[in-house]
Amino acid sequence: MDIQLMTDGGADIPATLQQKLNIDVVPLNIQINGERYKVSPDSEIENYYTLMEEADELPKSSAPSPQDFYEAYKQVDENKAILMLSISEGVSGTYQSAVMGKDMLLDEQPDRQIEIINTKTASCGIALLLHEAGKKLAQDVHFHDLVSHMKERAEKLSTLFVLRTLDNLIKGGRLDKVKGAIAKTLNIKLLLHATDEGTIDVAEKVRGNKKAMRRFIDQIGEHTKNFGTIALAHGNTKERANKVLTDIKEKYSFQESLIMDMGPLIATYAGQGGLVISFFRD
Repeated sequence: MDIQLMTDGGADIPATLQQKLNIDVVPLNIQINGERYKVSPDSEIENYYTLMEEADELPKSSAPSPQDFYEAYKQVDENKAILMLSISEGVSGTYQSAVMGKDMLLDEQPDRQIEIINTKTASCGIALLLHEAGKKLAQDVHFHDLVSHMKERAEKLSTLFVLRTLDNLIKGGRLDKVKGAIAKTLNIKLLLHATDEGTIDVAEKVRGNKKAMRRFIDQIGEHTKNFGTIALAHGNTKERANKVLTDIKEKYSFQESLIMDMGPLIATYAGQGGLVISFFRD
């Protein structure tokens, strides 16, 4: 059966993976300095990190509309089933828009096959799920089997974040300015993780960048003994990301790795130098 993989602008995907699997992307929206942009893994906003740093306010993001999804679904050959992997419902209204867009299309074409999965992750976590879907497609699985497998894999995914700067959290109002100033003075780094509900929560507060990176890597072994594939997204810090990925591979025997740039959506919250990793727990 022909199957079309789809995702949204909350995903970060290596260009080679997107091309190999012919992944369709429904962009999210970013507004910065009065300008509006459609963002997706294959889009760039020139000098985005500089724009963020110089802006008085953090860029504002918004989900695609149900109409955006409806139009994207309708462009897919009606003989193809659609599997849409959405950014976590816990951090965005995108999943609900994707479901509403599906309902709009099914009103017109009730025989279409469309499944939408709330991935409970974002960024490279979605890339890892798409990579997994690609492996299953190579086995020529039935659509329903693919959907069942991907729902199971989404529940077994761990996504961890480390922030090098707190500036975006402070600017966006997610961290009190006084507390943020104190944390910066004490060189506090935040380690975050995606919860089972798909929200983002602080896992640890660590003093010093070197200690934070050690804990970032040590956490992997506390989450899994399955070292299949690991995915890493970085915020405009490729050299550092490559070093971290090398350190991870020296400590754990991952068979494969994916590395990618953060898109504007994730970079808005993770900031310059932020890192995200995703892997399966078993």
